[in-house]
Amino acid sequence: MAIKKSDIYRSLWDSCDQLRGGMDASLYKDYILTLLFVKYVSDRAGQPDALIEVPKGCSFDDIRKLRGTR
Repeated sequence: MAIKKSDIYRSLWDSCDQLRGGMDASLYKDYILTLLFVKYVSDRAGQPDALIEVPKGCSFDDIRKLRGTR
């Protein structure tokens, strides 16, 4: 059985609501936008046209290696 895109979106939305807890949405977005920015910079690291250089040991891949996750 295929998973519907709407089910995935609903599940993600519900997860975000649970993580947010009692925090106001206007404050919560600051955390999420910061996390998305850090993820973007980390993904761009090492690419020849990247304008930002992420120091060794500071990318998401390095964190995953430290935690032993994939």
